[in-house]
Amino acid sequence: MSTVHPAGPAAQVIATLWWVMLAGATAIFALVMTILVLSFRPRTTHDGPQDDDRDHRLWIYGLGLGFPLAVLGSLLAYGLIVGERLLPRPDPQVVAVAAEGRQWDWRFRYDALPGLVTDGVLHIPAGRPVDVHITSVDVIHSFWVPRLAGKLDAVPGHVNVLRIEADAPGQYAGVSAEFNGTGYRRHDFAVVAHDAPGWASFLSDGAP
Repeated sequence: MSTVHPAGPAAQVIATLWWVMLAGATAIFALVMTILVLSFRPRTTHDGPQDDDRDHRLWIYGLGLGFPLAVLGSLLAYGLIVGERLLPRPDPQVVAVAAEGRQWDWRFRYDALPGLVTDGVLHIPAGRPVDVHITSVDVIHSFWVPRLAGKLDAVPGHVNVLRIEADAPGQYAGVSAEFNGTGYRRHDFAVVAHDAPGWASFLSDGAP
């Protein structure tokens, strides 16, 4: 369930964004702590009012405002670029599935095999992009597989599309990341990524 242990390209982008934002926040925090420590340093000389004004402008406008605004502006621009990269785009390799949230279960349907429904387990091919069409039949839920992609709300009467992809076959934990009642703690699911033969076998068998 760790977002900093990605197993897919979308999750890798999100993990990188997390580390970049952590570095930016750390730089601002270090600057503030440095200024705080220096403010307690005794001043032994007085260089005159002009020098005082220059020092005040440096600390207040340059380091107090300019540096944090530059860092935060850069992080905002980077975050917008990352968000644009995560949008699902046309791809001939994409696989489409539908995820339907309910209290307290997830039901999945597969465009590649109409009529097939799985409860609590989403099957996908490894190494291929998968567009998950997310909705809800009752209240708002949130579809989240931390190691494969970000999270997206499941809204009644509306379909949101999230692109996920697993680099390698395996099982990945998913959870509903939106409080939805007394059964919320049990509202989880699993994503099983198959290799090419396993995915073909899943489709041909028509059952998990």
